[in-house]
Amino acid sequence: MAEVIEISRLALHDQVAARLRTMLIEGQIPPGAKLNERELCEQLRVSRTPLREAIKLLGAEGLVDLLPNRGAVAVKLTEADVENTFELLAALEGLSGELAASRITAPEVAELRALHYEMMACFARRDLSGYYRINARIHTAINDAAKNPVLANTYRAINARVQSLRFRTNQDEAKWKQAVAEHERMIDALAAHDAAALREVLIEHLHRKRDTVLALLRAGQVYPEAAQAGKR
Repeated sequence: MAEVIEISRLALHDQVAARLRTMLIEGQIPPGAKLNERELCEQLRVSRTPLREAIKLLGAEGLVDLLPNRGAVAVKLTEADVENTFELLAALEGLSGELAASRITAPEVAELRALHYEMMACFARRDLSGYYRINARIHTAINDAAKNPVLANTYRAINARVQSLRFRTNQDEAKWKQAVAEHERMIDALAAHDAAALREVLIEHLHRKRDTVLALLRAGQVYPEAAQAGKR
Protein backbone atom coordinates (compact mmCIF):
# COMPACT_ATOMS: atom_id res chain seq x y z
CA MET A 1 0.00 0.00 0.00
CA ALA A 2 2.83 2.41 0.84
CA GLU A 3 4.30 1.88 -2.62
CA VAL A 4 0.98 2.72 -4.31
CA ILE A 5 0.63 5.90 -2.25
CA GLU A 6 4.18 6.96 -3.11
CA ILE A 7 3.64 6.46 -6.84
CA SER A 8 0.36 8.41 -6.67
CA ARG A 9 2.01 11.25 -4.75
CA LEU A 10 4.87 11.51 -7.24
CA ALA A 11 2.44 11.41 -10.16
CA LEU A 12 0.51 14.32 -8.63
CA HIS A 13 3.70 16.31 -8.08
CA ASP A 14 4.65 15.78 -11.75
CA GLN A 15 1.17 16.84 -12.89
CA VAL A 16 1.33 20.01 -10.80
CA ALA A 17 4.82 20.77 -12.16
CA ALA A 18 3.53 20.35 -15.73
CA ARG A 19 0.64 22.76 -15.10
CA LEU A 20 2.91 25.33 -13.46
CA ARG A 21 5.48 24.98 -16.25
CA THR A 22 2.84 25.85 -18.84
CA MET A 23 1.58 28.80 -16.76
CA LEU A 24 5.12 30.17 -16.48
CA ILE A 25 6.05 29.67 -20.13
CA GLU A 26 2.81 31.14 -21.46
CA GLY A 27 2.93 34.14 -19.11
CA GLN A 28 -0.09 33.24 -16.99
CA ILE A 29 2.37 33.75 -14.14
CA PRO A 30 4.30 36.82 -15.36
CA PRO A 31 8.10 37.14 -15.10
CA GLY A 32 9.11 38.52 -11.73
CA ALA A 33 5.83 37.53 -10.07
CA LYS A 34 5.85 35.71 -6.74
CA LEU A 35 4.21 32.29 -6.81
CA ASN A 36 1.38 32.64 -4.29
CA GLU A 37 0.99 29.19 -2.74
CA ARG A 38 -2.52 29.74 -1.37
CA GLU A 39 -3.88 30.98 -4.71
CA LEU A 40 -2.13 28.24 -6.68
CA CYS A 41 -3.44 25.53 -4.34
CA GLU A 42 -6.98 26.79 -4.93
CA GLN A 43 -6.48 27.17 -8.68
CA LEU A 44 -4.87 23.75 -9.17
CA ARG A 45 -6.97 22.06 -6.46
CA VAL A 46 -4.04 20.50 -4.67
CA SER A 47 -2.52 20.67 -1.20
CA ARG A 48 0.66 22.55 -0.41
CA THR A 49 2.88 19.45 -0.29
CA PRO A 50 2.73 18.52 -4.02
CA LEU A 51 2.73 22.22 -4.93
CA ARG A 52 5.94 22.85 -3.00
CA GLU A 53 7.57 19.75 -4.51
CA ALA A 54 6.61 20.97 -7.98
CA ILE A 55 8.01 24.45 -7.27
CA LYS A 56 11.32 22.93 -6.13
CA LEU A 57 11.49 20.99 -9.40
CA LEU A 58 10.85 24.13 -11.44
CA GLY A 59 13.51 25.90 -9.39
CA ALA A 60 15.99 23.18 -10.36
CA GLU A 61 14.92 23.59 -14.00
CA GLY A 62 15.54 27.33 -13.89
CA LEU A 63 11.96 28.48 -14.50
CA VAL A 64 11.66 30.01 -11.03
CA ASP A 65 14.17 31.55 -8.65
CA LEU A 66 13.94 30.37 -5.03
CA LEU A 67 14.80 33.48 -3.00
CA PRO A 68 15.44 33.72 0.76
CA ASN A 69 12.51 35.33 2.61
CA ARG A 70 10.58 35.78 -0.66
CA GLY A 71 9.80 32.26 -1.76
CA ALA A 72 9.53 31.31 -5.42
CA VAL A 73 9.57 34.02 -8.09
CA ALA A 74 9.08 33.51 -11.84
CA VAL A 75 12.43 34.04 -13.52
CA LYS A 76 13.00 37.56 -14.89
CA LEU A 77 16.04 38.12 -17.10
CA THR A 78 17.97 41.26 -17.99
CA GLU A 79 19.18 42.07 -21.51
CA ALA A 80 22.67 40.86 -20.53
CA ASP A 81 21.16 37.59 -19.23
CA VAL A 82 19.38 37.10 -22.56
CA GLU A 83 22.48 37.85 -24.65
CA ASN A 84 24.68 35.53 -22.60
CA THR A 85 22.13 32.72 -22.52
CA PHE A 86 21.35 32.78 -26.24
CA GLU A 87 25.05 33.00 -27.09
CA LEU A 88 25.66 29.73 -25.28
CA LEU A 89 22.44 28.13 -26.56
CA ALA A 90 23.42 28.87 -30.16
CA ALA A 91 26.77 27.14 -29.68
CA LEU A 92 25.13 24.13 -28.01
CA GLU A 93 22.40 23.84 -30.65
CA GLY A 94 24.93 24.16 -33.45
CA LEU A 95 27.01 21.30 -32.02
CA SER A 96 23.88 19.26 -31.30
CA GLY A 97 22.74 19.74 -34.90
CA GLU A 98 26.06 18.62 -36.34
CA LEU A 99 26.03 15.47 -34.22
CA ALA A 100 22.35 14.76 -34.87
CA ALA A 101 22.74 15.05 -38.65
CA SER A 102 25.48 12.43 -38.62
CA ARG A 103 23.94 10.11 -36.01
CA ILE A 104 20.18 10.25 -36.58
CA THR A 105 18.44 7.05 -37.69
CA ALA A 106 15.74 6.71 -40.34
CA PRO A 107 12.99 6.04 -37.72
CA GLU A 108 14.08 9.15 -35.80
CA VAL A 109 13.87 11.23 -38.98
CA ALA A 110 10.38 9.84 -39.61
CA GLU A 111 9.28 10.70 -36.07
CA LEU A 112 10.67 14.24 -36.38
CA ARG A 113 8.88 14.70 -39.68
CA ALA A 114 5.63 13.53 -38.05
CA LEU A 115 6.13 16.03 -35.22
CA HIS A 116 6.77 18.73 -37.81
CA TYR A 117 3.42 17.96 -39.49
CA GLU A 118 1.68 18.16 -36.10
CA MET A 119 3.35 21.52 -35.50
CA MET A 120 2.24 22.74 -38.92
CA ALA A 121 -1.35 21.78 -38.08
CA CYS A 122 -1.11 23.95 -34.96
CA PHE A 123 0.31 26.77 -37.09
CA ALA A 124 -2.60 26.46 -39.54
CA ARG A 125 -5.05 26.75 -36.61
CA ARG A 126 -2.96 29.57 -35.08
CA ASP A 127 -2.78 27.46 -31.92
CA LEU A 128 0.31 29.08 -30.39
CA SER A 129 0.23 27.01 -27.22
CA GLY A 130 0.05 23.69 -29.09
CA TYR A 131 2.64 24.90 -31.60
CA TYR A 132 5.09 25.80 -28.85
CA ARG A 133 4.72 22.46 -27.06
CA ILE A 134 5.43 20.48 -30.24
CA ASN A 135 8.20 22.90 -31.23
CA ALA A 136 9.91 22.19 -27.91
CA ARG A 137 9.55 18.43 -28.53
CA ILE A 138 11.24 18.83 -31.92
CA HIS A 139 14.23 20.66 -30.45
CA THR A 140 14.44 18.03 -27.70
CA ALA A 141 14.33 15.25 -30.32
CA ILE A 142 17.17 16.87 -32.27
CA ASN A 143 19.20 17.04 -29.06
CA ASP A 144 18.40 13.40 -28.33
CA ALA A 145 19.42 12.39 -31.88
CA ALA A 146 22.88 13.82 -31.17
CA LYS A 147 23.22 10.93 -28.71
CA ASN A 148 25.27 12.93 -26.22
CA PRO A 149 23.35 13.02 -22.92
CA VAL A 150 25.74 15.52 -21.32
CA LEU A 151 25.12 17.96 -24.18
CA ALA A 152 21.35 17.37 -24.05
CA ASN A 153 21.13 17.88 -20.28
CA THR A 154 23.26 21.03 -20.42
CA TYR A 155 21.13 22.48 -23.20
CA ARG A 156 17.83 21.77 -21.42
CA ALA A 157 19.03 23.29 -18.17
CA ILE A 158 20.08 26.54 -19.86
CA ASN A 159 17.12 26.71 -22.25
CA ALA A 160 14.62 26.44 -19.37
CA ARG A 161 15.37 29.98 -18.22
CA VAL A 162 14.41 31.53 -21.58
CA GLN A 163 11.38 29.38 -22.41
CA SER A 164 8.81 32.02 -21.49
CA LEU A 165 10.69 34.59 -23.62
CA ARG A 166 10.93 32.19 -26.59
CA PHE A 167 7.17 31.59 -26.36
CA ARG A 168 6.55 35.30 -27.01
CA THR A 169 8.66 35.47 -30.18
CA ASN A 170 6.01 33.86 -32.42
CA GLN A 171 3.20 36.22 -31.46
CA ASP A 172 4.13 38.33 -34.50
CA GLU A 173 2.73 36.69 -37.66
CA ALA A 174 5.71 37.42 -39.92
CA LYS A 175 8.22 36.12 -37.35
CA TRP A 176 6.08 33.03 -36.80
CA LYS A 177 6.06 32.24 -40.54
CA GLN A 178 9.83 32.69 -40.65
CA ALA A 179 10.27 30.29 -37.73
CA VAL A 180 8.15 27.69 -39.55
CA ALA A 181 10.29 28.04 -42.68
CA GLU A 182 13.43 27.54 -40.59
CA HIS A 183 11.95 24.38 -39.10
CA GLU A 184 11.30 23.03 -42.59
CA ARG A 185 14.99 23.59 -43.38
CA MET A 186 15.92 21.72 -40.19
CA ILE A 187 13.94 18.65 -41.23
CA ASP A 188 15.41 18.72 -44.74
CA ALA A 189 18.96 18.97 -43.37
CA LEU A 190 18.37 16.09 -40.96
CA ALA A 191 16.92 13.88 -43.69
CA ALA A 192 19.94 14.67 -45.91
CA HIS A 193 22.39 14.12 -43.02
CA ASP A 194 23.78 17.57 -43.85
CA ALA A 195 25.62 18.57 -40.67
CA ALA A 196 26.78 21.98 -41.93
CA ALA A 197 23.31 22.98 -43.12
CA LEU A 198 21.65 21.94 -39.87
CA ARG A 199 24.23 23.76 -37.77
CA GLU A 200 23.70 26.90 -39.85
CA VAL A 201 19.91 26.95 -39.60
CA LEU A 202 19.88 26.16 -35.87
CA ILE A 203 22.27 28.99 -35.07
CA GLU A 204 20.38 31.35 -37.38
CA HIS A 205 17.13 30.31 -35.67
CA LEU A 206 18.57 31.05 -32.20
CA HIS A 207 20.02 34.40 -33.24
CA ARG A 208 16.66 35.46 -34.68
CA LYS A 209 14.93 34.45 -31.44
CA ARG A 210 17.51 36.39 -29.42
CA ASP A 211 17.04 39.52 -31.50
CA THR A 212 13.26 39.33 -31.19
CA VAL A 213 13.43 38.81 -27.42
CA LEU A 214 15.79 41.78 -27.02
CA ALA A 215 13.50 43.97 -29.13
CA LEU A 216 10.52 42.98 -26.98
CA LEU A 217 12.47 43.69 -23.81
CA ARG A 218 13.56 47.12 -25.05
CA ALA A 219 10.00 47.96 -26.11
CA GLY A 220 8.69 47.08 -22.65
CA GLN A 221 6.49 44.30 -24.03
CA VAL A 222 7.90 41.56 -21.79
CA TYR A 223 8.03 43.40 -18.47
CA PRO A 224 5.51 46.22 -19.05
CA GLU A 225 5.42 47.18 -15.36
CA ALA A 226 9.16 48.02 -15.55
CA ALA A 227 8.61 50.15 -18.64
CA GLN A 228 5.79 52.05 -16.90
CA ALA A 229 7.95 52.59 -13.82
CA GLY A 230 10.65 54.09 -16.04
CA LYS A 231 8.16 56.61 -17.47
CA ARG A 232 7.05 57.89 -14.10
